[in-house]
Amino acid sequence: MVIPIGEATVGDGVLLQMHPLDYTLLFIYFAFVLGIGWMVKRSIRSSEDFFQAGRSIPAWIAGLAFISANLGAIEILGFAANGAQYGWASVHYYWVGAIPAMVFLGVVMMPFYYGSNIKSVPEYLRRRYNNSTHVVNASSFALSAVLIAGVNLYSLAIVLRALLGWSLPLAITVSAVLVLAYILAGGLTGAIYNEVLQFFVIIAGLIPLTIVAIAAVGGPGEAIERLKDYPEYWYHPWSGTSIDAAAVDPQTANPIGDWVGIILGQAFVLSFGYWTTNFAEVQRAMSAKNLNSARRAPIIGAFPKIFIPFIVILPGIAAAMLIPELGTGDDPSTTYTNAIPLLMGDLLPVGVLGVAVTGLVAAFMAGMAANVSSFNTVMTYDIWQQYIAKAKPDRYYLNVGRTLTVLGVVAGIGTAFIAANYNNINEYLQTLFSFFQAPVFITFILGMFWKRTTPWGGFYGLVSGILGAGAVWVYAVAVDPEFFRSPFQQAMWMGIVAGAVDLVVTVAVSMRTTPLPDSALVGLVQGLEVKDESDSASTVWFKKPEILGVAAIVLALSMYLLFVFI
Repeated sequence: MVIPIGEATVGDGVLLQMHPLDYTLLFIYFAFVLGIGWMVKRSIRSSEDFFQAGRSIPAWIAGLAFISANLGAIEILGFAANGAQYGWASVHYYWVGAIPAMVFLGVVMMPFYYGSNIKSVPEYLRRRYNNSTHVVNASSFALSAVLIAGVNLYSLAIVLRALLGWSLPLAITVSAVLVLAYILAGGLTGAIYNEVLQFFVIIAGLIPLTIVAIAAVGGPGEAIERLKDYPEYWYHPWSGTSIDAAAVDPQTANPIGDWVGIILGQAFVLSFGYWTTNFAEVQRAMSAKNLNSARRAPIIGAFPKIFIPFIVILPGIAAAMLIPELGTGDDPSTTYTNAIPLLMGDLLPVGVLGVAVTGLVAAFMAGMAANVSSFNTVMTYDIWQQYIAKAKPDRYYLNVGRTLTVLGVVAGIGTAFIAANYNNINEYLQTLFSFFQAPVFITFILGMFWKRTTPWGGFYGLVSGILGAGAVWVYAVAVDPEFFRSPFQQAMWMGIVAGAVDLVVTVAVSMRTTPLPDSALVGLVQGLEVKDESDSASTVWFKKPEILGVAAIVLALSMYLLFVFI
């Protein structure tokens, strides 16, 4: 089966033929989202309620919110686009990337975050290092948050434009207002409970789409047979990942990158940097009711994360088989980013289309809400309260946070138009992560596990790491655009260079400068942790983060075996 493109498009986007029943389902969802926000509003009495959800969220809710916050444009449109462009090669971002990093966060790093009672991830760097390191991290995080919020906002606008045929500026503005409404009302608590609802809506929308798409290809057997016409990495993820693969045979070289980049760049520096230091994610775990719940939250989220490729990458692969024009540039509506909306518009019947569209809307709202809620927390606590207006009444900071929420959404509207310029938004996102997340992870790890790391070692290491990533990017863009196989391999090596430079500079400077005394490092460094009885209160095996973490890693790595025998 081949899907004809043309009748289902309008302007430069996809136009979905929605039935009144489909619109009704979408309307009901919006009513629930706004209703949750306004119900939670009654409990928002302090800045802690608004920014930290009162540290009262159960582990399973925090865990689902943790994964739902990531299940936005990056996941749905970005990795579906990867599936349509590169096949199954993108699973490395999940099984050797995300899962070990999420487990590491829960088992190793959450005791430092939660036990030290910090309000944000950047605050850890202020207490462990100094104000200069803190300002660099807080500012770079705030910038990355609005850039990524723009990606989710642009993606949500694609859906509204597809539903109503609106212009892109109008669709982006309306999308922003929808998300702003429930974040302003319910703060982080409203965002978290909406993210749990959104998780189930997203799954309910993507599973039917995956089933129908594979059926349209001809079934699983026919899909596997047709994959033989594609490069081997489309169904064997590790194929073509040797260092010299591109030189030996460019046609079979894995465009995701070589095995060194995948293991050191993606699986270690980039994934660990993203999942363990990105406050948009970590904030959900930090909202848990005690340390044991906070440690389990990201690990609970890791289990559904293992299976997400089957409902995200797989539809992208089906789209490549069904839509020959996809990604060719001949039609602006057939970019790789539009793979999911194109499948939905042509394959799903009345009612099911409404569920799928609602799932997409839920995903992009969850992703944007995560970035905006973390942005307003960092800007209020780490910038405004720390450096601009100290020792004000709590109500003052609550109002500042709400004002900054509005400003964050407005900034997201502007950055949405940057995302609109990319054929595959995932390429754009991976480059952002290389700049903002890769060097930060090294700074955190050295600070947590090496007491000798000094304040100025951390500062110069972090700045040097960012500059190192920038040097690789400049070389790839301005000097030798053909040096890397793809933007993904480029991002991986940006991460490797950023991490290596950060490590060398931090150690070198630390050996020549004075470290902080142990009394200033309590709760922040290995060996000086603050004990929390809740972490060991439960002897039930399924509440132990270490056991859950090992199970998640074993299950993730076993997924590769499925493709060894295809």
